[in-house]
Amino acid sequence: MSNKKIVLYPNIENDPDFKTAFTVGDMLRKNGREVALCPAFIDRITLPKLPDGYKATKLIDELPATEMIIAFGGDGTILRAARFIADSKVPILGVNMGGKGFMAELEVHDIDVISTINNNNYTTETRMMIETQIVREDKIIYNDFALNDIVIKGDNKVIDMTIYADDEMITHFSGDGTIIATPTGSTAYSLSAGGPIVEPTAKNIIITPICAHVLEAKSFVLVTDRVVAIKTALRHNIPAYVSVDGGDRIDIKDGDIIRVTKSDRNTYLVRLTNSSFYHRISSKLITRMAGNN
Repeated sequence: MSNKKIVLYPNIENDPDFKTAFTVGDMLRKNGREVALCPAFIDRITLPKLPDGYKATKLIDELPATEMIIAFGGDGTILRAARFIADSKVPILGVNMGGKGFMAELEVHDIDVISTINNNNYTTETRMMIETQIVREDKIIYNDFALNDIVIKGDNKVIDMTIYADDEMITHFSGDGTIIATPTGSTAYSLSAGGPIVEPTAKNIIITPICAHVLEAKSFVLVTDRVVAIKTALRHNIPAYVSVDGGDRIDIKDGDIIRVTKSDRNTYLVRLTNSSFYHRISSKLITRMAGNN
């Protein structure tokens, strides 16, 4: 049995009073595992009353002795954890308490299976990440990385975008913006904008226009050794921005270039069940869509 801790990473918006996190924590402690409670947004929330034996600490303090992080929330909670620990190889187990939860391995009613962690009978799945740079007048003014996507968007106005792969133009269009997604992010904003569903363990860079004003503007699925560049032209200097994994907006100017490449970082997700990606798609998309008809 590993002597490293298992970190409970609940999002109080999805797991009020950390009820599910404590249920899992008690289960693990009963089986002889040491757990640590590291709430998401710990510096911004009012903590609920903690049961005996629990104290809240910061994830950064526990990370060196962590075997696994269990994230309780939606995909956004997993994204936050993944970005925070991206320079480590600590895997994340997602318990979906949000929306569709494509990244989560478990739903709340499945949490009993977590007791099998004692037997180390789990695997990890590698998910690629992407890097981005904003270049202005030949100077890099911003760097970041993403597990899901990088979004370039106008402020409710049309912007012009020319997209290159390895310095060769692949498309030009006017529209609301564009999404550069990983395979993991293919079932997020990119899918809503009409992009393809890509197996999450694949190695691709996906480019999806948002509300393009030309019929020919389609998604592109590129291999990962491409250097993608999006050159922006902002009509009448209207506001536009970049958002990385749904985070804060980074304002861009006319002529800025957004470069995207495959990252050297990866995210590792824990797999405890035999549920396949196709099953998740069926249960979370097709079945729910049918139920809405």
